[in-house]
Amino acid sequence: MAETVSITDNRTGKTVEIPIQDGAVDAKEWAKLMPGTWFLDPGFSVTASTESKITELQGGEGILRYRGYPIEQLAEKSSFLEVAYLLLFGELPTADQHSTWVDDVTNHTFIHENMRKRFYEGFNHDAHPMGMLVSAMAALSTFYPEAKEIDDPENRYRQINRLISKGPTLASMAYRASIGMPFVYPDNSLSYTENFLSMMWRVAEPTYEPDPVLSRALDTLLILHADHEQNCSTTAMRVIGSAHADPFVSAAGAAAALYGPRHGGANEAVIHMLRDIGSYENIPAFIEKVKAGEGRLMGFGHRVYKAYDPRAAIVKKHADEVLKITGQNPLLDIALKLEEIALNDEYFKSRNLYPNVDFYTGVIYQAMKFPMNMYTVLFAIGRMPGWLSHWQESLEAGSRISRPRQAYTGPAERNYVPVNER
Repeated sequence: MAETVSITDNRTGKTVEIPIQDGAVDAKEWAKLMPGTWFLDPGFSVTASTESKITELQGGEGILRYRGYPIEQLAEKSSFLEVAYLLLFGELPTADQHSTWVDDVTNHTFIHENMRKRFYEGFNHDAHPMGMLVSAMAALSTFYPEAKEIDDPENRYRQINRLISKGPTLASMAYRASIGMPFVYPDNSLSYTENFLSMMWRVAEPTYEPDPVLSRALDTLLILHADHEQNCSTTAMRVIGSAHADPFVSAAGAAAALYGPRHGGANEAVIHMLRDIGSYENIPAFIEKVKAGEGRLMGFGHRVYKAYDPRAAIVKKHADEVLKITGQNPLLDIALKLEEIALNDEYFKSRNLYPNVDFYTGVIYQAMKFPMNMYTVLFAIGRMPGWLSHWQESLEAGSRISRPRQAYTGPAERNYVPVNER
């Protein structure tokens, strides 16, 4: 027997019965019963804004799957570019498809010289790398005017490819510009993450050879960030895309949403918290302040997860491996103790405050010498295939332009009063 829900409009006595499908009910059926009455849901806490086949997230059980594949399996066995293909096209690539895809991404890593010579030079010397990245993504739209032909699948593929391939180039240029270092051209003999690390850190050496442990750790972090259902930036991408904006300006809008500290800045907040704690012996006093409402335990809890974030366990494992290469970080000792306390303290357990992906991510980034103002930039590189997957899915589904309604709470009609009579 199909699951249904019934609602009665007590004003008219009319009742409607609506099927529950995939954990949702069709709002259009409710509207037939109560035309002109809107569902008030600030922040979309209990509203499904779309249907999607890309990512399944069951926060109560700590489950995250890309196209049906558990994140644990993908993080262990796959690569970022293979996961990007999976998100975009629905299936893991064959050997030939994978080879073609990697070649296509690799061959689009360079950017127009005008971007290098003129665009980045226009920023102030201390401009935030994320601000530069957001601007650069939008600027690419002017270099590829054909990107506006969004109904052409082959053209969409080229633009998707460009955004994924050029993301690390734009990001590394933003960093180098922010510290006054010359830009490093892509080295297409390297893998995706190796090339990014080369563009970040290469100085005068003829070639740059990143440590494979560090390269693999970064690749895994990009996989973990690749998509996360209808989060703030992904929703922004779909909303902007619903206006049939090209993918470059749509991605710039998504990145701007990610730039907000409530979305993309959580791992940076964790590092600030660990530094404020300072030493192992200060942990008990900090925990008591948190319980008293005088502080926050950053990196714990999540809007969706009510169990242990499955990504956090994966990041924790890689943190251990990275620190074997880079040297022990005293902040990790503080982080481990905080996790131990929170997982065994009823105060935190009763509030579903489990570690999320951001808790250990910042420790890894810091160990790899990334400055904190680059953390959100790294997040944006990882999230790009997810943004583009949702943008493409929305277009292919023929979605209408996004136009939510509101519950008006302002003044009733009133007459204009001339300024000299007010």
